Amino acid sequence: MSSIEQALSIIKPDAVERNLDNEIKEMFKHKGFKIIKDKKIQIAKNEAEQFYKVHETKPFYNDLCTYLSSGPIVVMVLEKENAVLGNRKLMGATNPKDAEDGTIRKKYGISIDKNSVHGSDSVENAKIEIDFFFKD
Repeated sequence: MSSIEQALSIIKPDAVERNLDNEIKEMFKHKGFKIIKDKKIQIAKNEAEQFYKVHETKPFYNDLCTYLSSGPIVVMVLEKENAVLGNRKLMGATNPKDAEDGTIRKKYGISIDKNSVHGSDSVENAKIEIDFFFKD
């Protein structure tokens, strides 16, 4: 049974720097996502560290946090049936070289680090991530 879900999506600094935010938003809309909320922000490194805390034991953690806080990002709440899975499918593999044609990372990703987008990996994490950026 499918249900309406929300997922967080981040357009990362490399894509914002290249002015791809509107093109990426259009890709989401084309796939049936509603963009419920969105805002362009810049976060500090300590905020990125909080956001990516789940990865804190991994070797790429510090670089990931430095990168996410290196320039403006666009954070969005996406909504549709099975939004988390749909978002992951549209983003494509973490490494753009491995991503399928038609995915955001295949089209815009530069490298495994500068892969243009982040998306929630589960419904539970989506709620946590949305609350992180959109506390009312």
